[in-house]
Amino acid sequence: MNKPNILLIYTGGTIGMVKDFKTGALKAFNFDQLVDRIPELHLLDCSIDTYSFEVPIDSSNMQPVMWVQMAEVIEQYYDQFDGFVILHGSDTMSYSASALSFMLENISKPVILTGSQLPIGDLRTDAKENLITAIQIAALHENNQPVIQEVCLYFEYKLYRGNRTSKVSAELFNAFTSPNIPHLAESGVNLKINKALLHRPRVGSTFSIHKEMSQNVMILKVFPGIQQRLFESVLNIEDLEGLVLETYGSGNAPTESWFINTLAKSIQRGLKVINVTQCPSGSVLMGKYETSTELKEIGVISGKDITTEAAITKLMFLLKQPRVDDFKSRFETPICGEMED
Repeated sequence: MNKPNILLIYTGGTIGMVKDFKTGALKAFNFDQLVDRIPELHLLDCSIDTYSFEVPIDSSNMQPVMWVQMAEVIEQYYDQFDGFVILHGSDTMSYSASALSFMLENISKPVILTGSQLPIGDLRTDAKENLITAIQIAALHENNQPVIQEVCLYFEYKLYRGNRTSKVSAELFNAFTSPNIPHLAESGVNLKINKALLHRPRVGSTFSIHKEMSQNVMILKVFPGIQQRLFESVLNIEDLEGLVLETYGSGNAPTESWFINTLAKSIQRGLKVINVTQCPSGSVLMGKYETSTELKEIGVISGKDITTEAAITKLMFLLKQPRVDDFKSRFETPICGEMED
């Protein structure tokens, strides 16, 4: 087999910055000179090409239109490359990884997002290890097939399913976690792959991309003291199509009549309400306690063990899909490993 061809897609973020040691200021890295800057890439058993967004963006400014741009780059070069590594700011990386997992239907090649907490030119940077290992994982083949065939996130020695991640630290190199399933691979002296956990496209399926994502959605966290008039004003926002409701524990919420009635009226009006837990890990089990039984009865959709990042992007995705007759059933059924079956 020839060397795998990997396309490195730079969207922006800390990983793409270098420090001007005279001024101390950070400036964008020229990715056309990537191999010159990181000679260790010569040691990888793959060919590397680069593609850079014309205007690199801070991930805090990430928008669905930019997810479409990433998906279109992968679509354009899908047949020419064996794997894709997306360099991305860490703040919204889990949102982008989740969105791409739904947008890139039946992908059979690796798409690995990575970034860093420190710029690539910093003395103590985590950027080089994250970048080199992400490329190495994207290039892994077995029996002439890519080992990874899904959207993943690599950070600090761990490979995660992208739509199962959340950022949990603004300072530690170990910035991400996958709260409800183990990591897919770990980099140490050896690269250990947990093959039993890897997602595979449906047999006989063809790769396609979806470019429509609804932006008429919101995330609302329940908290002690939430006020009726404010809650009602949120649910009555014009054109609001979907709401991710972050509840307590295993999906519990206030049982005051105004809270339940407001939700019920909104659901009857067509609003899709997804129940996810505020807890860092665990699953929504509506009906386990009295404080979630009424939510189940009025048609609130269970997010099970999905992350908030995956819940909002799945909601955005499904709201734009044609012929979703039973939206509740469709949401509660996993598409690409984002939730328990």
